[in-house]
Amino acid sequence: MLEITARLAIPDEEIELKAIRAQGAGGQNVNKVSSAVHLRFDIRASSLPELYRERLLALSDSRITRDGVVVIKAQQHRTLEQNREDALARLAELVRAVTVTQKKRRPTKPTASSKVKRLEGKSKRAAVKKMRGRVDSD
Repeated sequence: MLEITARLAIPDEEIELKAIRAQGAGGQNVNKVSSAVHLRFDIRASSLPELYRERLLALSDSRITRDGVVVIKAQQHRTLEQNREDALARLAELVRAVTVTQKKRRPTKPTASSKVKRLEGKSKRAAVKKMRGRVDSD
């Protein structure tokens, strides 16, 4: 079970992990050892609550395909186990991001005293600038 929050977890059966060969430089060993991990998680077929599934599918994340499958490739670490942990942590972080509900913003208005202060500051500044004009010597 991949624990997302205290009350939410994803069963291991819903997460498909596959070992693949990592890309990039790595010497003689890179072509023989499958140390990278390809994680696939089908959002639509998951046991997540409907609200979280809808939020995940609505995300404009490049890791989510049109079919609603999360694809994460982890290849930063040298060992398969570290890459597996990294991929699972990234999936958990993605799901955790949609579990947080944003507080609804209530528009506020400036107070009467703040309006007065702002206008007083503007008029003081205008007076200072007006004093910078040419001096007439008659």
